[in-house]
Amino acid sequence: MRVLLVDDEQLSRKSIANFLQHFLGLDVDECDDAELALSLWNEKKHPLIISDIKMPKMSGLELLTEIKSYSEGKFTDVIMITGHADFDTALQALRAGAWDYLKKPIDVEELASVIEKSQEHLSLLKENTQLKTQFEEKLYESTLDLQIKFDKIKNAYLEVAGIGQVGIFSEKMTAIQNLALSFHKDRSVSVLITGETGTGKEIIARMIHYGDGQVTTPFITINCSSISPSLFESELFGYEGGSFTGSKKTGLIGKLEMAQGGTIFLDEIGDMPLELQPKLLRVIQQKEMYRVGGIKKIDLNVRFICATNRDIPEMINQGLFRKDLFYRLNTGSIHIPSLKERKEDIMPLAQMFLTKFSEMRKRKFKFMSQDTITELENYDWPGNIRELQNVIERCTVLYDEIELKPYHLNINTGEGPNHLVIKNITNDDLVLSFPPDGVSLEDIEETIVSFLVEKFDGNKSKVASYLNVSRNTIRRKLKEL
Repeated sequence: MRVLLVDDEQLSRKSIANFLQHFLGLDVDECDDAELALSLWNEKKHPLIISDIKMPKMSGLELLTEIKSYSEGKFTDVIMITGHADFDTALQALRAGAWDYLKKPIDVEELASVIEKSQEHLSLLKENTQLKTQFEEKLYESTLDLQIKFDKIKNAYLEVAGIGQVGIFSEKMTAIQNLALSFHKDRSVSVLITGETGTGKEIIARMIHYGDGQVTTPFITINCSSISPSLFESELFGYEGGSFTGSKKTGLIGKLEMAQGGTIFLDEIGDMPLELQPKLLRVIQQKEMYRVGGIKKIDLNVRFICATNRDIPEMINQGLFRKDLFYRLNTGSIHIPSLKERKEDIMPLAQMFLTKFSEMRKRKFKFMSQDTITELENYDWPGNIRELQNVIERCTVLYDEIELKPYHLNINTGEGPNHLVIKNITNDDLVLSFPPDGVSLEDIEETIVSFLVEKFDGNKSKVASYLNVSRNTIRRKLKEL
């Protein structure tokens, strides 16, 4: 990946360039002038630009605006950096189409994380563009029956910024997609999305925000379960300088202000502190807010989308959630059924993931055996689509064959003796159900090794180091799988 780095401060630019080249292995073109940077971009069409905001002559914001005015600009992510803690300018950059912004001095771990997400976004965007072109050509050349088939496939790949492919294969999910696109047209409607963990609630939230067009307004996410109650109010509303002990002298804008003109997505809304719920209700109704410690009214132009896997009506009965807030959020309602309730989606979703991860890792996998499909459809998938995706990705990490077979999956749908069942799997957690009649130590070892190989992206040395064994031991275990 080639990066265009634009910064008039030589020391800062050289430091960032050194990190990008020697630690991330990226090709870097350096520039101290935004006008020259624009000329270089026109010549090479860099997929990623990292630019300072404040520079003489042309500013970073002007460079961003100019690039996004070109049709090719949608294939370039721009990360803005600033040393002036100017949050209003940073917010302006996000509205103008910047992928993200970072404050100087740059935290290299944060920079690496932002670049990784950008690479994923650009890869998916390119893939979706190619698919669109292929579909158009196939539809033009095909008969009416083939056109209908390709239309169904085309509907399975929606361009939703930040999340890539969305599989829409069943009537239930088509209805949800249509409902989401309907809500997209009316920003005044608050939407509550319900469903089990891993069903794709954030995907539907982004679909409501972005619709099926090119939307550049902010989509700001806040996870209500991951923020301590004491920090929640300032995180959501921001604060004025000196509002409380430890606050920044300059104050800080909150997520609501960052979402101006766009969408605020309140994930896990059921975990929002009860004492803050009346304030959120007032903000939604009045379209205005105050920062913590502030006296200046701030008018808001924000769409509210919330999601939860909890039973809100039952929480209302227990006094844990306000009824009036629930009714206000539930103006638009979408429920996403679990994967076991729409088994017709399992096979096409698995095939979509198999194709995606095989191409990503340059594997030979092309299709699934009928036994594999049967095993996938017989499993309950307590982790829903997220678990299915992780299982298929693990297969492409550990194996490289043409056909996906049951032994590749490492899941069991039976409940009898000697069945070690994977109940859930994420990037950091592996939850197993041990059978009452016992299980072999070899099965446990193989399951753990497989999980760690995926966790460390196939790096057997890291797995060996993590388990404090030799690399040859890991190789031998994998051969036994």
